[in-house]
Amino acid sequence: MSAGGGGAFGAGMAGAPFDPVQFIKKPQVILRIASTLFAVIVFGCILGEGWHGNNCQMNNDPNACGYGTGIGIIAFLLCLGFLVLDAAFENISSVQYRKYVVLADLAISGLWTFLWFVGFCYMADAWRRTDVRDITIYAPSGYGHDNIRAAIAFSFFSILSWGGITFFAVRRYREGFEDTFAQRSSYDDQTQSSPYSSFPGSETGDPYQQPPFSGTQKEPTDFQQPTY
Repeated sequence: MSAGGGGAFGAGMAGAPFDPVQFIKKPQVILRIASTLFAVIVFGCILGEGWHGNNCQMNNDPNACGYGTGIGIIAFLLCLGFLVLDAAFENISSVQYRKYVVLADLAISGLWTFLWFVGFCYMADAWRRTDVRDITIYAPSGYGHDNIRAAIAFSFFSILSWGGITFFAVRRYREGFEDTFAQRSSYDDQTQSSPYSSFPGSETGDPYQQPPFSGTQKEPTDFQQPTY
């Protein structure tokens, strides 16, 4: 399934009517919606029971809880913003502005794929090193364990979803670059050709004028003296 319709950078003609059904079916839109839900689960679980008082449940490391919460909230806002841009993308008439949107999507998606990978490794390692006996000093036994595990699991799922968004952003950029290059090459070919038709006889010789002193010119006949 293509990342977008025809046209520059995976978009159709500007001014086309918005079709919500076709919009939802786009793979990058599906992945963005999934990434939005994953982000809500991650920061929601951490804010819900990841903390007990001022103590983080992950090895009592506030940076682990803060990192998961921070990238989750920012990822949620980014997904909402790019969903709006995806909906408006078809009506962006400027190819240059479309290019900026695709490049921003590519850069941010790639960055957040990496940040989710770091977050997953960081939180999983902090939870692995957590001494449950120390946790029970600050919280009831088993408090927040399921929330922490869910946050770690969905941070891993976020790596996959944001990686998929990055893949479609790369493909959309490549398709747009190839379309723009093809259009520019076609324009250059047209401008290199002469806009005027050739003058009659310019290729086979001028049929309206013979060159002077041509060897084929007939010699004058002998003068005949008139009779009276």
